[in-house]
Amino acid sequence: MIRVRPAPAFLAATLACAAPARAGDAIEGMAGPYGERLRYDEKGLSLTFPESDVTLQIGGRLHLDAGGARFSRPEGPEAFPDNFVVRRSWIEPTLTIGRDWVIAFQYDFSDPVLPINDAFVAWKGLPDTIVTLGNMKVPLSLEWLQSNNDTLFVERSLANAFVPDRRFGFAIGQHGQAWTAVAGVFGNAASNGITGDGIAAAGRATWAPILEERETLHVGLAGIYRRRSRGDGDFSFSTTPEAALFTRSFVNTGDLPDAASVSRIGAEFAYRNGPFLVQAEYIRAEIERFGGPGGGAPGLGFQGGYVEAAWVLNGEGRGYALTPKGGTTYATFKGVTVAEGQRVSRGGIGVFELAARYSTIDLDARGFRGGLERDATLGLSWYPEPNLRLIANYIHGRVRPGEASADTVGRAPFSVDTVVGRLQIYW
Repeated sequence: MIRVRPAPAFLAATLACAAPARAGDAIEGMAGPYGERLRYDEKGLSLTFPESDVTLQIGGRLHLDAGGARFSRPEGPEAFPDNFVVRRSWIEPTLTIGRDWVIAFQYDFSDPVLPINDAFVAWKGLPDTIVTLGNMKVPLSLEWLQSNNDTLFVERSLANAFVPDRRFGFAIGQHGQAWTAVAGVFGNAASNGITGDGIAAAGRATWAPILEERETLHVGLAGIYRRRSRGDGDFSFSTTPEAALFTRSFVNTGDLPDAASVSRIGAEFAYRNGPFLVQAEYIRAEIERFGGPGGGAPGLGFQGGYVEAAWVLNGEGRGYALTPKGGTTYATFKGVTVAEGQRVSRGGIGVFELAARYSTIDLDARGFRGGLERDATLGLSWYPEPNLRLIANYIHGRVRPGEASADTVGRAPFSVDTVVGRLQIYW
């Protein structure tokens, strides 16, 4: 079966822009009546008003996934209801007004639950400072803050289950020559009406003791504290084994309606030297629960992490971006660069990147059984053009299911082998 979430108009526009403009062959229209110019290049469409210093950039991305999986138990559940899915189909207009204002918006036509991603206004009128209001990423986890265009694998690690989706809030960030700090207050996601998930305070600080053109050493520490009321929606942690084609979680806490507060802390490490990159994180989550008739219920503690490495075989390594245009995505690694002579359209072979990762998540605590999973992943990415990427991942997962997943995957431990590929177009 094939599952394609409806987005015909946007998909047509995406495919029309799939072949990136040549770096030296940008298409630029004549000046309009107010001096405005429309331009199409490898960054997408842009409309510039030079006299007023205003630019409207229209970007987007299309991620198409296909794959298959096999369980170690013959009686295991059906792996994928569909072997093909439109993982993302985004449109991303960004309005820049002078040097101080950025208005960003991202809408995912393939996600009926949380279609709104970034939707914020950022002000940069103070030195080395960005103030942002709107829907944005909560500042936790280097892996999460990296663009999904640039992550090493098709999906983020198991530990990403502890990272909340984008939330509506207010954040302020600052940076120096090698450090960043950002803090904010957040409610619920804009797609869910802002309220209903408590109030969270979050912060992240990073330092790059080595910050050279070809070498970077990065360390970071982040935390979130979310206070919840009894009237807020149910709370849970769950994850699929690093492939969106799975529609069920193998480890899952189930709904925790008595979660009074949730604390999360994450530690980051990354080292890049030329084409080599090593990155690792550890995240721990603590849940305090409302007291029952006999007193306070015991808290729960969960944890997860990953270590991954990548090698760009025939190109430059991933650069390091200390500051974003707006929002909270400070101190992240960028994507792989395809030099002009390496482009397939120029007679080259593109750029290849090998990657490997080990990740784990533990949702068992104090007699509570949410499950334990460990995944080992191998990946190969090919970048034939600056705006085009093809990814192939092999994932071997070992699972000890939790009680909440017993009805769908049983209670006995099992392993699962997954092969998934992605066609990724972005501009």
